[in-house]
Amino acid sequence: MLCDICNKNPATVHLTEIIDEQMNELHLCEECAHQKSAQMEQQFGLSDLLAGLVDFEKPAKDTAEAVAVKCANCGLTYADFKKIGRLGCGECYSSFRKYLGVLLKKIHGSNQHIGKSPIKEPVKVVRKKVDPQELRRRLQEAIEAEAFEEAAKLRDQIRELERKQGM
Repeated sequence: MLCDICNKNPATVHLTEIIDEQMNELHLCEECAHQKSAQMEQQFGLSDLLAGLVDFEKPAKDTAEAVAVKCANCGLTYADFKKIGRLGCGECYSSFRKYLGVLLKKIHGSNQHIGKSPIKEPVKVVRKKVDPQELRRRLQEAIEAEAFEEAAKLRDQIRELERKQGM
């Protein structure tokens, strides 16, 4: 199948446009798809959508307060976010939390995650290798300090360790 625009190159991108309830399918080559994508970005970008949603739902009294909010990590202001529709870094979510919650609820229908979560891996038990010399040193210290209960525990540990090692 050849590209619907240039009629020269094979179509590798298949695009479905719905305009005024009319569905049009376009089969594009890579080069024409890039050009079409650039046109669509100019007409309607995701950043424009986000910026529009922010403006649409902002109460007038919060505007001055929100404009002054600035991310401590990247320096992006809320006013900048409104213009470009993109956050500067992960810390922006915390800095603009008060304002993003309403926006995310408007976009996703909820401000709580209700989808899939990653499977938690079982906790691996890491056993520390016991050094017999360290146990003997601690046993000697316990005996000198007359901590006989601790000394008995250490003695039993040393015996168990020696038994496992075949000593």
